[in-house]
Amino acid sequence: MASDAAVSATPASWTGAPIAVVGIGADGWDGLGRAAREAVGDAEFLFGSARQLALVPPTVAARRMTWPSPLLPALPGLFERYSGARLCVLASGDPMFYGIGVTLARLLGPQALRVLPQPSSASLACARLGWALAETPVVSVVGRPLATVLPELADRRRLLVLSADEHTPQSLAQLLGRNGFGGSELTVLEQLGGSAERHRAGIAKQWEHPPGDPLNIVAITCASDPDQPRATRLPGLPDELFGGDGQLTKHEIRALTLAALAPAPGELLWDVGGGSGSIAIEWCRAHPGNRAVTFERLERRRRQISGNADALGVPHILVRGEVCAELAADSEIIAPDAIFVGGGLTQDGLLETCWAQLRPRGRLVANAVTAESESLLLSWSSAQGGVLRKFQIYRGEPLGSFTTWRPQLPVTQWSVVKTAAAFPAEG
Repeated sequence: MASDAAVSATPASWTGAPIAVVGIGADGWDGLGRAAREAVGDAEFLFGSARQLALVPPTVAARRMTWPSPLLPALPGLFERYSGARLCVLASGDPMFYGIGVTLARLLGPQALRVLPQPSSASLACARLGWALAETPVVSVVGRPLATVLPELADRRRLLVLSADEHTPQSLAQLLGRNGFGGSELTVLEQLGGSAERHRAGIAKQWEHPPGDPLNIVAITCASDPDQPRATRLPGLPDELFGGDGQLTKHEIRALTLAALAPAPGELLWDVGGGSGSIAIEWCRAHPGNRAVTFERLERRRRQISGNADALGVPHILVRGEVCAELAADSEIIAPDAIFVGGGLTQDGLLETCWAQLRPRGRLVANAVTAESESLLLSWSSAQGGVLRKFQIYRGEPLGSFTTWRPQLPVTQWSVVKTAAAFPAEG
């Protein structure tokens, strides 16, 4: 399987004949249909991993080409070199399911490909387990940190994990045990669809199976420990899940702030004045395709943001220094779909810089807890519109044998969409 993170979203121009992308399962050549066999047999050059190429009989005349390593940087030049030849690419199962087909479609455009899929490992796993494929989330840890599994965990939930190698099941069992899901049931399904297919099952905290076949997928039936804090994808995680020095947007205000930011799948957030990173972390947990850059002036807080992001399953958050200095040093920083300003509001030029960098129709949300920063938001609201809100949260706390309401600091929030009137017309 291939990660396409480094491949441009703008397809290159492909002038050759369509490239056959053939899915092949653990059952090898015998499992291919006529069209797939003909596509492989017609090729002059056959690309794939050593394992995939070994599944093709020696009677196939195509010259076999093992993928270079690292793969992604080599792909543009590789296909340019062979653009005049008949090409076939082998993939595991369904090439469009976390596979090389997705990478090639983004690199060359879908019109450059003729994709002939086999059942994916997820389809075969659900068929063996009797699970509904459409209702079963799948997380790939091929080329991705194992911690990306964490946001998907919830008591009694079922999910599949695409393993990187034979060591993934053991590492996954340990991850579950460290994060309050040690009672979860794991089923490792190896070489699905082939003659060497094997299943192994056990409880995460008691997992003692030795490493098996590197071609495997892990099914998890989640069971949370009774005292495990709930950590769902919905905003408003418990404050105690965030380590650090207490510089934190508290969970009630955090939930209201995320609602104002309104994350949509695949969007990019700038979290300015990151503190503990809670807003960026909750933004990225909202959907696996979401991205965030958090800007934080202090090195010790940058470290705590990275630690919190790892612990809460979104290690891909990019942590940088003070926003104005970072922009001055790097003009290639991608403009965001939304910006949250949670610190440094009164810094000269900060709001102006954020507003200028925000994409058209992007959202900006700023929270203020001092009179000076509140005054600034009032001024910006007068100039740019948007919505002003003020929140006062009270928490019940013991007072002797009674309960009293302890007020939190009131928070003024300004949220605004950068409309067409807020930026120059093109041309």
